[in-house]
Amino acid sequence: MTTTATALVEPAPAKLNLALHVTGRRDDGYHLLDSLVCFATAGDVVTVEPGPLSLQVDGPFAEGLSADDDNLCLRAARLAGLDARIRLTKNLPVASGIGGGSADAAAVLRLARRMGRELPQMPERLGADVPVCVASIPARMQGTGEILTPLPPLPPLHLVLANPRIALSTPQIFARLGRRDNAPLPQVPSFADVRALVAWLSATRNDLEPAAIDAAPVIAQVLQAMTANGAAFARMSGSGATCLGIFDRPQTAQAAAAALARHGWWTVATELAPAPPAG
Repeated sequence: MTTTATALVEPAPAKLNLALHVTGRRDDGYHLLDSLVCFATAGDVVTVEPGPLSLQVDGPFAEGLSADDDNLCLRAARLAGLDARIRLTKNLPVASGIGGGSADAAAVLRLARRMGRELPQMPERLGADVPVCVASIPARMQGTGEILTPLPPLPPLHLVLANPRIALSTPQIFARLGRRDNAPLPQVPSFADVRALVAWLSATRNDLEPAAIDAAPVIAQVLQAMTANGAAFARMSGSGATCLGIFDRPQTAQAAAAALARHGWWTVATELAPAPPAG
């Protein structure tokens, strides 16, 4: 698809779980979560133009994604009544724990809103992470993703994301959990600075991390490399295998990203994404 003057472009920021506690499981098998979520400037990009509904996928990770009718971008467009040509530039690894598919669907819904459509009711029909990705602001996400509490802005963060180029199945990681009735997050305060955030995060967990490391031990190596290269805090995001590190300066983050890339891992230095326009 050649971009024209009528095209609209929307970022699909990576969703990061700074903390993720598994607090229970419903009778229908869905797990209950309590998570602190934020969004990075690194992400996919969605472009739409007028035309019959279609999807073209390009970008570094296009080969790992199908453009068939079940693609979340097309499902989101149909849910919003959007008849448009969609191009998805896939910059994020697929099945990597940073909300790529949900963020892409949310970007389509925001584009539909920009084109005069109302946001559809119950966007969680597309996936539990879609509602938080539509807002793309720091939030506490509870339940199965339907309970969202917007948070005050987080302090500026210099981040590195690294993925050892391994796709992990979220259901398989949940199936490996040894315990599903863990304590919820402590009260989420307003963080005065990065030190306060890191101190709070150090008292939290990602309850999926041990199960993911059991499935892919290289994740532990990524986390160790983050710390060895200056991260004040390192943790796996979501169900993995992408890990995040918080650094003191952008230069430190960029140097760490370059060092981790020498392992052959996908890496990017990034920062917190600004909130998308409300209109």
